Amino acid sequence: MASNLELPFREDRQLTEVMRLRVQSLQQRGQKRQDGERLLQPNEIVYRLDFSQQSLRFSGWNIRLSAPGKLTIIGTSQHWTPDLTHLMTRQLLEPAGLFWRSPEDDQDAPVKCFEADTQEFGERIAELAKIRKVMFFLFAFDDGMNKDNIDCSIVFKVAQKN
Repeated sequence: MASNLELPFREDRQLTEVMRLRVQSLQQRGQKRQDGERLLQPNEIVYRLDFSQQSLRFSGWNIRLSAPGKLTIIGTSQHWTPDLTHLMTRQLLEPAGLFWRSPEDDQDAPVKCFEADTQEFGERIAELAKIRKVMFFLFAFDDGMNKDNIDCSIVFKVAQKN
């Protein structure tokens, strides 16, 4: 017997600010990023998932976009601390989750995505949940999308213990 566990993505304002300060610091000093370093882009915000349980199977995405545009969710494969170690491009999970709503879509039309990619992405998150309590994500907003237009969570199946 399995039950569902829905985990919301939560904005991490403090981590986003630290990563923006890194970009600003490099610009002010006229320095370049470290080789392989991934800097936060202006259209990106850091989000997190907090895992209350570790033994999970990916079930699906619950993504609501209230306006046209694109949302790309990029997962990180390692727990990083920007004050000590910078986010490196090799730490980013592939594939990313890409979700979008076209301007001509009805408000109640389902959000579009690349199903195979989002399925694989969800399964990788479930695998990493086995060894993590927290996981961080970069949410990239494009084509008019912004953080006020989204409601995002991920659903897992949890095995019941007898």
